[in-house]
Amino acid sequence: MNSYRVGIAGFGAIGQAVAQSLDAGLPGLTLAAVAVRDPRAAPAVAWRTASPRFTTLGDLAGHCDVVVECAPAAVFRELAEPVLKAGKKLVVLSAGALLRHDDLIELARRHQGQILVPSGAILGLDAITAAAEGEIHSVTMITRKPVRGLLGAPYLTDNNIDIDGITEPRLIFRGSPREAAAGFPANLNVAVSVSLAGIGPDRTTLEIWADPSLERNVHRVEVVSDSASFSMEIQNIPSANPKTGRITAQSVIAALRKLTSPLRVGT
Repeated sequence: MNSYRVGIAGFGAIGQAVAQSLDAGLPGLTLAAVAVRDPRAAPAVAWRTASPRFTTLGDLAGHCDVVVECAPAAVFRELAEPVLKAGKKLVVLSAGALLRHDDLIELARRHQGQILVPSGAILGLDAITAAAEGEIHSVTMITRKPVRGLLGAPYLTDNNIDIDGITEPRLIFRGSPREAAAGFPANLNVAVSVSLAGIGPDRTTLEIWADPSLERNVHRVEVVSDSASFSMEIQNIPSANPKTGRITAQSVIAALRKLTSPLRVGT
């Protein structure tokens, strides 16, 4: 069985959840390092095993075989480039940022690194990637979110859209995941993941609804292809960060398990 030293970039809700699972013990995986804004003021954590090294984004790759990206999208390239140049694996949650830095895919190829995009808060990526081996005719994703999870999105600010206080569901965006990635950087990484699995960020259709009646993030995906037509819906329980589903961290942990597991289920 292979063994991997895992690093985590960012120590928010997702980073902490992944760190706790690694600290509790995952076969073949050890938590080697955590990158934070100021390593000299690292958070106090009661670790069950040895304390990981706290370091900067630029130094993280030197201590790890696999890096989990849980940092703000603004520092995506600062983190990703040294990891991929070192031929390491990078688990990406900011799929929207990957669209803006898609040259990193070629960088990974040249240096024998690998970019892994876990399912995060969406479902069905395995079915979509399988359908993409044939011909996919259309992919439509409809996202409905509680109002508080959308407040402050740049798209709303730039277009003077006020959703605070709405009393009925409101369609606030219809377009492509590429367009949405810029306007909703903290919300729509799942839409980019769906597009990358299927027909790309320009041909996929995305609707975003603000719904004051919701307490959970709801994503529905509808696919029509030459091998199957299918639809899927997931209702995510928000984490401590209302913009992120609780299942996102669990998806990362599941992806890490697959690196060393003797049995892998799913495409």
